[in-house]
Amino acid sequence: MTNGVDTDNPPLSLPIRASPYAHQTAAYEFALKQPATALLMEMGCGKSLTAIAIAGRLYLDGKIAKVLVVAPLSIVGVWEEEFTKFAGFDYTLAILTGTLAKKTDTLRHLAGEPLQVAVVNYESAWRLEKEIGAWKPDIIIADEGHKIKNHATSAAKAMHRLGAKTAYRLLLTGTPVTNKAIDIFSQYKFLNPAVFGSSFYSWRNRYFDMTGYGNHTPILKKLMEPELTRKMHSIAFRATKAECLDLPPVMDIVRTVELEPKAAKLYRQLVKDSYAELANGEITAANILTRLLRLSQLTGGYIGVDGEKPEQISTAKLDALSDLIEEVTESGQKLVVIARFVAEIAAIKKLNAGYAAISGETKDRAGQVSASKTKLTVRCSSGRFRRLPWGLRSRRPT
Repeated sequence: MTNGVDTDNPPLSLPIRASPYAHQTAAYEFALKQPATALLMEMGCGKSLTAIAIAGRLYLDGKIAKVLVVAPLSIVGVWEEEFTKFAGFDYTLAILTGTLAKKTDTLRHLAGEPLQVAVVNYESAWRLEKEIGAWKPDIIIADEGHKIKNHATSAAKAMHRLGAKTAYRLLLTGTPVTNKAIDIFSQYKFLNPAVFGSSFYSWRNRYFDMTGYGNHTPILKKLMEPELTRKMHSIAFRATKAECLDLPPVMDIVRTVELEPKAAKLYRQLVKDSYAELANGEITAANILTRLLRLSQLTGGYIGVDGEKPEQISTAKLDALSDLIEEVTESGQKLVVIARFVAEIAAIKKLNAGYAAISGETKDRAGQVSASKTKLTVRCSSGRFRRLPWGLRSRRPT
């Protein structure tokens, strides 16, 4: 031991293709000390990179061979991109998509060397619980773990059962769970039931007083708050952007959203029709811009022609935005969303009651700007649809 550093057992370097920040290295070392860890890291702090590094180290040490990543549907594709960008070890990755039979077949073919990684959304995970159990993952990574905060949902119950059969478990969320302490139980039951027990009602009675009309509002008991915090942090690593002083002032986080099969088919047909029309007619800037505008409108979930009410044909971007709004608002922060289409803005307004909106129809702009200082400011960005790769993908680091 020299200057507090264990020179006989120095920390292992992160098996990633990037230079980690200090807090990521600290989270990595913390998580390797126990079988279950909550990475309570705000958006932009790199919790997915840290989780990939943890899984990679366990694989390189011969402790795991199969990884199951469970994430909201809107971001399952992000994990393929993150592994491609950061993993400094051999792996084979598959996103479980399509019919139940196709997902099962894909899972069945994930075997052998190198590290096998399956990525699935929460809804599919509980429907595939039996097949996942038979596949026997060695580690489960629950991304946006607050999605299982309700212990009574089918998804949460399935994650509890799967977690009980798995050697290692990681839960990733940027939402400060201390803001809604009642949500802690389900997430920790997945991670390690020994921390708070397996009975929700016993746990609730110990830490909360039930108040309000019909005694349905849980209020954390002041005397029990220190114990709750101590137990929660016994297996949790917390990182906020304010605390991570080595982070750059601005970080761009890109989330690619995949359209549903029906909407994707319609998008490709519009592209095909556009080429045909332009090939057989006059090519002008107005014609091209009109076609591009329709494609942009479709990626936002709507399609229509002049004089007709736009028809909603996709919720992919709205679902992804809903996940972001939930995370941001529960952390007490504000969100600005930029949009181009009226139908999109109307749909976004329904996602959160506390919003201020500014558009061409807004008369009292000053009032809306003032409201945005205390409310969620909602607009919405347009984007282009890009078909994501699917099926098995293997890569060996260079």
